[in-house]
Amino acid sequence: MASQSANLWVLLGLGLAGILFMTRKLKKTIREDFGAFIERLQLLPPPQPAPPKAPHPLTGLTFAVSDVFDIEGHVTGFGHPDWERTHDAASRTSPVVSVLVEGGATCTGKTIVDELAYSISGENKHYGTPTNPAASSRTPGGSSSGAAVAVAANLVDFSLGVDTVGGVRVPAGSCGVIGFRPSHGAVSHNGIIPVSTSLDTVGWFAKDSSVLRRVGHVLLQLPYAVSRSPRQIVIADDCFQQVKIPVDRIVQVVTKSTEKLFGRQVFKHENLGDYFNSKVPSLKEFHGQKTNGEVKTSSIKLLANVVQLLQRHEFRHNHEEWINLVKPVLDSATSAQICGPLDASDEEIEICKSIKNELHAAVNSLLKDDGILVIPTLADPPSKLGGKDILSEDFRSRAFGLLSIASLSGCCQVTVPLGSHDKYPVSVSFIARHGGDRFLLDALHTMYASLQEQADIASKSKLSKNALTREQSAEIAKEKGNQAYKDKEWHKAINFYSEAIKLSGNNATYYSNRAAAYLEVGSFLQAEADCTKAINLDKKNVKAYLRRGTAREMLGYYKEAIEDFKYALVLEPTNKRASLSAERLRKLFQ
Repeated sequence: MASQSANLWVLLGLGLAGILFMTRKLKKTIREDFGAFIERLQLLPPPQPAPPKAPHPLTGLTFAVSDVFDIEGHVTGFGHPDWERTHDAASRTSPVVSVLVEGGATCTGKTIVDELAYSISGENKHYGTPTNPAASSRTPGGSSSGAAVAVAANLVDFSLGVDTVGGVRVPAGSCGVIGFRPSHGAVSHNGIIPVSTSLDTVGWFAKDSSVLRRVGHVLLQLPYAVSRSPRQIVIADDCFQQVKIPVDRIVQVVTKSTEKLFGRQVFKHENLGDYFNSKVPSLKEFHGQKTNGEVKTSSIKLLANVVQLLQRHEFRHNHEEWINLVKPVLDSATSAQICGPLDASDEEIEICKSIKNELHAAVNSLLKDDGILVIPTLADPPSKLGGKDILSEDFRSRAFGLLSIASLSGCCQVTVPLGSHDKYPVSVSFIARHGGDRFLLDALHTMYASLQEQADIASKSKLSKNALTREQSAEIAKEKGNQAYKDKEWHKAINFYSEAIKLSGNNATYYSNRAAAYLEVGSFLQAEADCTKAINLDKKNVKAYLRRGTAREMLGYYKEAIEDFKYALVLEPTNKRASLSAERLRKLFQ
């Protein structure tokens, strides 16, 4: 009996040891792979050229590709086993992959994408959801989830994904790595399964801004050029007011880093919603209703609807025949998006295309002369695994509103990690004009160390929330003043601008704007004083010189007025108002 008991304990011990061993093995597997890869392989670079020729530009780097890129001899799975089952192995490797290998990098495998590369959640019920190394209880973001995870977990130096409506930017923000979406059409899309042809771009992830730039130079085939600094940093105030992330911290980090590198004069604040309302007239036609000439729904929210409609329309054009033939088992959320009623006429699709063209022109105009637009990458923290918030209309509207700007305009965008908050990654995004890819890569490389330094300071120190709140409150007051000014409620505008000045008295724009309102009510002395204050704060404030010139003219200080108009022309030689005013006064007093 004692012998049997001893044997039982031995067996039980072996069983427990086996369980412990398997548990450790499972944990080891998760730690090493994080569920990022769907297939391991190896594509080796060619031998190095003999001296004195330079070595390959990507020598020593490893990379992975999302499972939408063709690799000769392997089936491209598109995130779904039914797609893999019904398609043959690729007969050739995607040119994008080949150029990286020829550039000296080694490809080590293919990574998981969302089902049919359609979602932004990063979850895949067929192959499993890659574990987010930066926040294991939260989704990694999609559609290029595995590619972002592979970089975040240091499994590769960089990776490739496809960004249609956030497929690279969202997982980069969710996993705390850098993600680059190039200008539409800048990188070849041959040998890649299309999602939405007019929106698709080949993007890439890296942890190091230098690696990101090196990869960009190879993919974009960029010749050597001198790096240029941003001349204008445009903060999209309204975009930051609509999100559920630590806005104060993000804006503070970007502001301090930019001031340190380029000076405060490069800053400009913009209400993108108002800007797009005026520059993208087809949005009103898309909405179908007008109120005093303006759309009832915000233009950013309308863009979210436009980009989702275009994505569905073009995805169906590309893959509807296969879906009807194979009838794949789809996640309910994906099925609702691509199999439900389209609810769009041919006319509405044409309006969407017009919106794309107008937005392209509008963003390019805003960012001409080396400008960078600053917006949040994500409207919300990464979703909890299995959470339903990503299915809500409110969540999707906020997310796709931000993502639509680069997707519809075709401009380039980079997601920049800024540490973490409440145990999830925080990021910001920079957008440059279409074709400004080199400029954006160079600007990020210049700014990256400073941004990380400021993010680290912000995370370790107790931020002055009251000071930050005062700046934000001042911006809100300014925007209210702008609206009152547009509505010709001059005294109301003066009160709002005064409130902004009380909250933040070192902002030239607030004084210049109040001066404009003072001019409308005939308070010329106050207008002159405000413009002088604005000029003292910002010597290049053209509007302040113009408004002070107008105030001085009305006060009879003609010589001084002419000087103001002339100086405005020095700052902005094409300014017709300054030219006409100076010439008119000059003729009067010849």
